[in-house]
Amino acid sequence: MHSAELAERYPTAIVDRNVLFVDDGDLVTSAGTAAGIDASLHLVRRELGSTVTNKIARRMVVPPQRDGGQRQYIEQPIPTRCSEGFAPQLDWILSNLDKPHTVASMARRANMSARTFARRFVDEAGTTPMQWVTDQRVLYARRMLEETDLDVDRIAERAGFGTATLLRHHFRRIVGVTPSDYRRRFARSA
Repeated sequence: MHSAELAERYPTAIVDRNVLFVDDGDLVTSAGTAAGIDASLHLVRRELGSTVTNKIARRMVVPPQRDGGQRQYIEQPIPTRCSEGFAPQLDWILSNLDKPHTVASMARRANMSARTFARRFVDEAGTTPMQWVTDQRVLYARRMLEETDLDVDRIAERAGFGTATLLRHHFRRIVGVTPSDYRRRFARSA
């Protein structure tokens, strides 16, 4: 709300009006009170990783990361609207991201027709089954970029993309930066 005034008062400061918070290494600033929570969770992620951050966010009943123009920080946990009966299907997919998945194969595992599965998945998860799988693969790749030294080819294989080219395509589309740029910024060793 006050970004124009801030930029005017402090002309030497770089003011980014399109983000919830800015991480400049030793200095982290947020856009407001709720964005302070986002910045805090970002610091936890930076220092302790995504797993700890997700646990804290669930306990706080907030998303691990909100989209505020900072697509590289978006976290996509298991949808909270999923029914108890449907959750095992999502858990199985998450445990087997490296395997090929189609709507038909997921529907067979759920003992549903492909059409019913797809409709019910959208109702419960808020997105199509294949987009959800792709999002989860990118999220897994993001964690590996943060927490391992594996090369992009190996990460692509483990995340279920098969090739680094396909991983780069989806990663850039969803996260907004290349995997190597993301790793430079968010790897633990950084």
